[in-house]
Amino acid sequence: MNDRRVVITGIGMITPLGTNAKVSWQNLIKCESGITQIHRFDTSNLKCKIAGLVLYDDKLTIYSPRGDELLVDFTNKKHDLFIQYGIIAAQEAIEDSGIDLNINEEIKENIGVIIGTGMGGIQTIADNAISLYTGNKISTYFITSSLSNLISGHISVMYGFRGPNQSVTSSCATGAHAIIDAARMIKCNEANVMIAGGSEAIISDIAITGFNAIKALSTRYNDNPKAASRPWDRNRDGFVMSEGAGIVVIEELKHAKKRGAKIYAELSGYGLSSDAYHITCPHPDGIGAKAAMLKAIKNSKINIKDINYVNAHATSTKKGDLIELNAIKNLILKENYKTAISSTKSSTGHLLGASGSVEVIFTALTLKNQVIPATLNLDNPIEEAKDINLVPNIPQECKINYALSNSFGFGSTNVSIALTKFI
Repeated sequence: MNDRRVVITGIGMITPLGTNAKVSWQNLIKCESGITQIHRFDTSNLKCKIAGLVLYDDKLTIYSPRGDELLVDFTNKKHDLFIQYGIIAAQEAIEDSGIDLNINEEIKENIGVIIGTGMGGIQTIADNAISLYTGNKISTYFITSSLSNLISGHISVMYGFRGPNQSVTSSCATGAHAIIDAARMIKCNEANVMIAGGSEAIISDIAITGFNAIKALSTRYNDNPKAASRPWDRNRDGFVMSEGAGIVVIEELKHAKKRGAKIYAELSGYGLSSDAYHITCPHPDGIGAKAAMLKAIKNSKINIKDINYVNAHATSTKKGDLIELNAIKNLILKENYKTAISSTKSSTGHLLGASGSVEVIFTALTLKNQVIPATLNLDNPIEEAKDINLVPNIPQECKINYALSNSFGFGSTNVSIALTKFI
């Protein structure tokens, strides 16, 4: 099983930084921020009035390959936004991979889909609940617009992929878990190619009110939204909710080489753990984060001292940033204090269920382009960050061979994915 190596051969994104992977990466390296004041609905009664918003084109439409179903159309509510974002990113990833879609059915039986979401169609559910209790008709599309596995279902149907077809949800670790589950299927010879990742679209008054009720969101920077997401800075005051999707095509190495696919990076290992501590708070000693990273490193058969970069989960919260940083210090920096650490959430905000897969893509592009994205707004680092390279405000070009991408979530769940530069 373990001799089947897994590589990333296609990427697709729609984020607050851009409506495709190329633009999102370019704007990330330019130190742009996708965080802005919310304009889609009235925020006058909300304490948090900012978010990372996808600036989509209302005129964009995507039909099924048969042309008989309109799958992406931002002007109607047949499909919740999280489904539409997922379809857009998956289509880009599949096209980017160069997979021949005119393949026979036997080959399609070895191509599968695992795309998850953290909260699914929460706005669709809220809208239909209001309709129900105000005596109006429930939408015909209510169920099929809110189920979390519908992105996987649509992609499978669109392309005729007959391999594994399922979803996963694990709050903010969803996208990373989906990629790991997909990689396992390839390693276990249940598929040769998998389309995997996460999508999220919950920028709504109900979601913002809910997260603000547990004091998780930034409220200090409503008049200066681009400054709001500031991991490890003394003036951070919570995360900024965001939206979008990140999808990868991962593939068994020999299969990828045989068809001459370009390779972004090798998915060389992964680690999973639970803090078993609290539903929303990480263990104060960072034992779960440390365990996930250690497992990822061991699983990839590399040395701790060889890790050049960590794309941290760091969401700009008081507790979470510090706990993760201490876990990285206690595991990696004590072996190699030059390891760089940054948080791309400082540019994108927190895409929740899509954050893990978006950040795996950013980490793969970091390896491919040999440039580390900056941590924006890191103007006054916390004392515990002294002498640590958190890549403040300016990207860094350097030699990077091995990297980790961390994703943690409510429910005490932790994921770390090890990526290796493919030579």
